[in-house]
Amino acid sequence: MRALVTGGAGFIGSTLVDRLLAEGHEVDVVDDLSSGSLANLADARATPDHRFTFHQLDIRDSAVSDLIERRSPEVVFHLAAQIDVRVSVADPVHDAMINVIGSLNVLEGARRAGTRKVVFASSGGTIYGEPPDDELPYSESCEQKPVSPYGVAKKVVSDYLFTYRRLYDLEFTSLALANVYGPRQDPHGEAGVVAIFAGRLLAGETCRIFGDGSATRDYIYVDDVVDAFVRAAEKGSGLVINIGTGVETSTLGLYETMARAAGVDESAEFAPARDGEVPRSALDASRAGIHLGWKPWTDLDKGTAAVLDYFRDRATRS
Repeated sequence: MRALVTGGAGFIGSTLVDRLLAEGHEVDVVDDLSSGSLANLADARATPDHRFTFHQLDIRDSAVSDLIERRSPEVVFHLAAQIDVRVSVADPVHDAMINVIGSLNVLEGARRAGTRKVVFASSGGTIYGEPPDDELPYSESCEQKPVSPYGVAKKVVSDYLFTYRRLYDLEFTSLALANVYGPRQDPHGEAGVVAIFAGRLLAGETCRIFGDGSATRDYIYVDDVVDAFVRAAEKGSGLVINIGTGVETSTLGLYETMARAAGVDESAEFAPARDGEVPRSALDASRAGIHLGWKPWTDLDKGTAAVLDYFRDRATRS
């Protein structure tokens, strides 16, 4: 398979690239390196047989459509995005330019290239908004009523995917991801609490929790997510599919789990809750089991321990 991965230098994208190359596929990566890193692609760039090509390009640039048409991938894995809810609240236009207009550039390139399928990274943590608590964990039948511009943009792109499928026969699967964590996630960014906690715990710095710590999220390990993307290249067509564990973990509970694993007994500090954040979230991934043959296999203790080990190893090597 010839695949193209947008956002392929990010922590999820680069992990997906490594998996695709390990399975023998040809892979193009499009990334503007605004948040991704070439260091994440070190193994990919060392791949023999010229099966990997990197293109530094912003998806807001219409040139991305020309590139996709020229490279003619069989499958496009679209992960490039502005990923911070708070940024979307502060600047909705910026968020929409990347997450909506940028996505349309990708879809236009795929349409013109005759691409068979687009697998899209949506956001199960935001597209459903705040349904009643008795609907947790949320299934795909929940009404999509996002409460942040980021969630709105993700919903809009899925709507476009349905339209492109009907008008242009461009197949898709939209994976509504829970809160993805794992090695290579940026510990200095604004999104990705597991990486942020890991970086601060190992540096001996106090961790900050926004709100009272009771907000819950569904944390899913990156390798499990990548497995879902690979499966979706052939399965689950025409569907929005949740990718999560179905388990709610509070922010305070996450901190205590990671602090214990890091050997830290210091308490976190608390700060005011932030606009646009939903109070509770967990995803019912039953549809993924039916249509992708997928299920998560990495529990939170094992996954967060792997993240801590990754950052310890990186600190030792630097």
